[in-house]
Amino acid sequence: MSEEVFINKVLKGIGVSSGITYGRVRLLERGKIPINKRPIKEEQGDKEILKFRNAIKHAVEELNGIKQTMPDDEMRKHSFIIDAHMLILQDEFFTNAVINTIKEDKINAEWALDIVVSEFLSSFEKVEDSYLRERGQDIKYIYDRLVRILVKGKSSGINDFNIKGKMIIAAHDLSPADTIQLNLNKISGFITDVGGRTSHTSIVARALEIPAVVGVGNITGLVKNNDTIIIDGDEGVAIINPTKEVKKDYIVKQIHLKVQRREFLRVAKLKPETRDGFKMKVGANIELLAEMDIIERYGAQGVGLYRTEYIYLSRKELPTETDHYHIYKKLSENKAMEYITIRTLDIGGDKFVSNIEMPKEINPAMGLRAIRLCIKEVGLFKAQLKGILRASAYGPLKILIPMISGIDEVRRAKAILAECMDELARKKIEFNKDMKFGIMIEVPSTCMISDKLASEVDFFSIGTNDLIQYTLAIDRVNEYVSYLYEPMHPAVLKMIKQTVENAHAHKIEVALCGEMAGEALYVPVLMALELDEISMNAYSIPKAKKIIRGLDHSYCKELLDEILKRDSGREGNLLLRNEMARLFPNDFIQCYEE
Repeated sequence: MSEEVFINKVLKGIGVSSGITYGRVRLLERGKIPINKRPIKEEQGDKEILKFRNAIKHAVEELNGIKQTMPDDEMRKHSFIIDAHMLILQDEFFTNAVINTIKEDKINAEWALDIVVSEFLSSFEKVEDSYLRERGQDIKYIYDRLVRILVKGKSSGINDFNIKGKMIIAAHDLSPADTIQLNLNKISGFITDVGGRTSHTSIVARALEIPAVVGVGNITGLVKNNDTIIIDGDEGVAIINPTKEVKKDYIVKQIHLKVQRREFLRVAKLKPETRDGFKMKVGANIELLAEMDIIERYGAQGVGLYRTEYIYLSRKELPTETDHYHIYKKLSENKAMEYITIRTLDIGGDKFVSNIEMPKEINPAMGLRAIRLCIKEVGLFKAQLKGILRASAYGPLKILIPMISGIDEVRRAKAILAECMDELARKKIEFNKDMKFGIMIEVPSTCMISDKLASEVDFFSIGTNDLIQYTLAIDRVNEYVSYLYEPMHPAVLKMIKQTVENAHAHKIEVALCGEMAGEALYVPVLMALELDEISMNAYSIPKAKKIIRGLDHSYCKELLDEILKRDSGREGNLLLRNEMARLFPNDFIQCYEE
């Protein structure tokens, strides 16, 4: 039977790295290595343990070799990902867990490794946050490398494949180590069956500016070597064997995007100020220290949100004060940022690999998590607060407390922070005594009492992702109700408006760090609401600045008044889209109905 040949076959995935590229496919087909699960006699245990330790040593040597051969400075900036993989490989909890499983269960090394990694991955799969869930992939990459060494005696890197000419890589998945090794003189893009926007592989692709689409489903089953393919990293689209007409359309779009990118990077360095003088700070949301270089290049004035959850998720022991301090100190030493906002722990104890005694909860998302967990587990909270305080001596750090629902939580958090300050002062350890203390506004109750809360804190940061979900009683990842997730819903806009007015009446600033901030369409609404700062993915910053600089604040306020007169979020959204298409025809599309 002859193989099916696709022409103009369109596939939809997740666009994780901007740009359009066209070329021939090179399939990387490694497949899953089957493992032999066999019981062993007690006297064979030492031999299996030695085999496992040698595999660890070999894997670390392989990863060190990859670091040594990184071709340029841009790639070397991301060697921290390789370092993270080596740290996990050498982590005593990880190695001892496998060794103990070999001894106690009397099974071979491959089987023991499979059991331990499965337990690790199950803890990550419970996490709702997509970024943190993707960190489980790092464990999987390490597992794949170790299994290949245990079974074959060596792993297989991307350089083991004979790639000739300018190709587009198609694979089931690419590890960060694979991505870092990509020879940009030979490879113009990649596409994978699996993956998400927040995987380390996707982050590296964006940093190296390689067009990439992931999570396509079955690209490796649909393409053959030397098929032609278009990759659109902005739309998350791939087209197998496009016709000349389709290819021509994408070449025009590619040229337009290159011109647009040059313009955006020029705008990135300019001040975010409207034509009539209204100023709004534009910051970045980050998870990794290495992203600091990227956010500076894309024009962030500061870090509006630094997520800290990953620090807790990949270790058996809870992070110590010193662990926190070293991470935040590196953050604070970046002198290009005007401010760096560190959000304290924002997950529940059920997500930890480390042991915390937690009750079973029917709905953990609304249960013992974030500040509620920190108030219960004060030792855990103090370790993080002291780490932040100590690092504050080196740069403009701010503390942000998530999941606040009432004033008692704020006062308790402040009291614990004061205790930490007293303990550090007694030890004569330096810290910034005037470090700003803020809270997340992401629960409707905090909007309603924002006048009282404003007198207790130094700033607010509105988290629209949760605020919209809790206000409208919908789960945005539930396909049956996701259509109800509406940032322009009148109730949402009125809550934000009331919160900003109450904050300003008490002379404190308000930031907004949810996904709403990263969507350029909503920028005029956020300016009309008179937010002091918006914070987003670094790559969204230049477009946001372009919109800010192209508008008058007085016009934005008039537009918001008209939107608030509409009966529904859908009607307000339609009005906004058409106005933006009129004002910025190259950036927005006219919409006649929704």
